[in-house]
Amino acid sequence: MKKHKLLLSFLILITFFGGFFAGILFSNNNKQVELAEEKSETSKKPGHQRGNPEWIEREEKEKVLIGYVQDFRDPNTMDYSDLTHIIFSFAHPTKDGQLLMNGDSALNHLRTTVEIAHNQGSKIMLAVGGWFHIQGGESYEYFKDAISQPASRTNLVNNLVDMVVRENLDGIDIDFEHPRTNEDAQNLAAFTKELSEMLHPEGKELSIAVNAKVHSVAGTEIKQVVYEPTMFNFVDHVNIMAYDGQWDGEYNAANLSPYSHNKNIVTYWSHLFDKHEISREKLVLGVPFYAQPEDPNSKQISYNTIINQHPENSAKDIVHINGITYHYNGEETVQKKTKLALDHGFGGMMVWEIGHDSKQDRLITAISHAIEYDSRYTIKQDG
Repeated sequence: MKKHKLLLSFLILITFFGGFFAGILFSNNNKQVELAEEKSETSKKPGHQRGNPEWIEREEKEKVLIGYVQDFRDPNTMDYSDLTHIIFSFAHPTKDGQLLMNGDSALNHLRTTVEIAHNQGSKIMLAVGGWFHIQGGESYEYFKDAISQPASRTNLVNNLVDMVVRENLDGIDIDFEHPRTNEDAQNLAAFTKELSEMLHPEGKELSIAVNAKVHSVAGTEIKQVVYEPTMFNFVDHVNIMAYDGQWDGEYNAANLSPYSHNKNIVTYWSHLFDKHEISREKLVLGVPFYAQPEDPNSKQISYNTIINQHPENSAKDIVHINGITYHYNGEETVQKKTKLALDHGFGGMMVWEIGHDSKQDRLITAISHAIEYDSRYTIKQDG
């Protein structure tokens, strides 16, 4: 009987230790398989080199894709998919702080856009300002006067907040083009702060469109546009208009918004925000959806017009149509810019404007795919 018990105990021990060591071998083998699969996937990522584990998990909040849309566009013909934010443009400020819209059609388009945006889970904001004013000329003088005095400034703030509540908007975008003096900068900062204090407690957003602040060729700072950096603490997004208006001197269509120019822009704003200890997540890089003609007497054309001329133009940045050469941003360029922005810690991308996009090879989709691809991984920076 004792022999049988000893034999049984021996068999139990054999079974236990055999299973234990088999489990270790199985676990190690699984880990090797997982590591091999991970290595294989990592090697497919852009810029990866064997033995250089430069990719890390991204732990940042969701990136934004913001699209401006002009008030005369029929909302029912627009494709807002892929956008996190739609910015309806524009409400026009008067010198005493009132708001003007471009007639009943603009207001009706706004209301339809609000409904569409909320149904698809996007946010809808209203831009105030812009380059041209509904009453004629540049918006600069109207906007400058409206925010230069406390009474008219508060009046403008109250009218904007009333519009947000009445039209069920998700926020306001400030588009003052552009502050030209230190006094302008201080008044804009005061206006932004006051508007922020009214919107943010109600869960509404505030963004601001800014000049790129960098000359297209020299890469030096544009001194003629002045901002008070502390102002950016009061906004959620800083939409950098990295197109047009940065000519070093003479008009040059090739400098509309080349990638090399954007590298300088991204560097400038990154350093500025780091210096003032403001999160780079607020920065949003803007790209143009239109083409600039080399002939200054010709008009700009939309990206949609370019693609309609030939679908293969989506892979280019230069096109010749009816004897005129146009410069623009094709799919590869906007995706490179997206990667550039996200690699520098920016919060996302912005486009001007949705109505210029192609119905076929959409630039918005190209940007969205670049953001989605980059959403999980980022390049590890030294230090």
